[in-house]
Amino acid sequence: MGSLAILTLGVGAMVGFGWIVLVGGWIESAGTFGAILAFAIGGAMMALIALIYSEMVAAMPQAGGEHNYIIRALGPRWSLIGSWAITGGYAAVVAFEAVALPRALGYVIDLEHIKLYEVAKSDVFLVWALVGSVTAIVITIINILGAKLAGGVQTFVVVFLFVIGAVLFAGMLVNGEPAKMEPFFNGGAVGFFAVLIVVPFMFVGFDVIPQAAEEANISPRKIGKISIASVLVAAVWYILIIITVSVALSHEQLATSDLAAADAIGVLFGNDFMPKVVVAAGVAGIITSWNSLQLGASRLIYSLARSGMLPNWFAYIHPRFGTPVNALLLLGIIAMIAPFFGRAALIWVVDAASPLIVIAYFLVTVSFVVLRHREPGMERPLRVGGKGNAGLWIGYVAIAVAAFLIVLYIPGMPGAAVMSWQSWVVFGLWWIAGIIFMLRIPRGIKAGPNAEHEIEAIMKRK
Repeated sequence: MGSLAILTLGVGAMVGFGWIVLVGGWIESAGTFGAILAFAIGGAMMALIALIYSEMVAAMPQAGGEHNYIIRALGPRWSLIGSWAITGGYAAVVAFEAVALPRALGYVIDLEHIKLYEVAKSDVFLVWALVGSVTAIVITIINILGAKLAGGVQTFVVVFLFVIGAVLFAGMLVNGEPAKMEPFFNGGAVGFFAVLIVVPFMFVGFDVIPQAAEEANISPRKIGKISIASVLVAAVWYILIIITVSVALSHEQLATSDLAAADAIGVLFGNDFMPKVVVAAGVAGIITSWNSLQLGASRLIYSLARSGMLPNWFAYIHPRFGTPVNALLLLGIIAMIAPFFGRAALIWVVDAASPLIVIAYFLVTVSFVVLRHREPGMERPLRVGGKGNAGLWIGYVAIAVAAFLIVLYIPGMPGAAVMSWQSWVVFGLWWIAGIIFMLRIPRGIKAGPNAEHEIEAIMKRK
């Protein structure tokens, strides 16, 4: 994959379907300026973490990203914790998109045929679920056929998404009513944090870029720079979407809107056709996010299996296409099953994914600082903060940011308050599986550049 494919891989992973479904809730919770402030601050936090990733991926441009950084700095068990956490976040997004696709298409086409059952007071229809499941099969096949094809599909769909976005923003400038932006702030600190805790989920994706580093046809230094650029692009996108919806829909209209971004463009252009165009952009966002995260998660699973942390079956590479086919099949099965849990699964997986993601970010930032201290001479094609101590201080600030995001999900804090018991069940089951795999890791292996090879050798002897 070249530079454009790598950039669209990261941006496409972040700009999925959530902005169409959730933007109305963000504005209602925090007000227009409150939501913008939450995304500006949250985007700055994610950009700082992306800066840390940029040095790490440039120094260790291997598939698996977090797995390589953490195992070298902290050892195999911490590596499994961080890698398993981010893999769970990716898998959750893949499941989210499989449910989001029929929901988006349902705005235009009636898919509610042949009712099966109810899940959390949400009806599940066979035709509705099959749309998500069949798409899961198609995306899995695209990923199995190779990273170049997946990157080409990604580039085409992201370009289409941003063309639609340009139309949306043009409508905002011409027909938007600034008076509708009130209230500018709503809900106080509670409203602000209700939006801020969603940020990790909305920005997950820039970290997909390191997962595909071995399949990138550009320099490691350039991969690191693209990671940062992708976060900035996504932050601008989300803020412009918030402004667009807020100048189109009143507070009362937001309260009754199911897909606020689609309804907003209908108001701005005064017809029923343009909302369908936004839904098309939403579908494009689903495909880009789904494609990116499935690619990234499969490389993480492959890397964990290659080092012996997961069953060797997941390390199998397709002899013709060179892709981790078994890891991709596992993710495809998760996506195929997800739609049969209905719309309720959308909220469950979003809430469960966010704390998983920030745990991984925290361990990567800690690894950055540890490696700066322990291996100052390690080759770093892109060195954050130059050759002085500025990079270390940036690392300490990044650790504090990631720790702050984790604290938000501790019981009694704003993040934990919005999570349902179903989300905690999903979160808990994922970690139970992780603990089982942790028992596979042999004892006595120390952190360092040879840690992965030592595990691999021991597991092969077993």
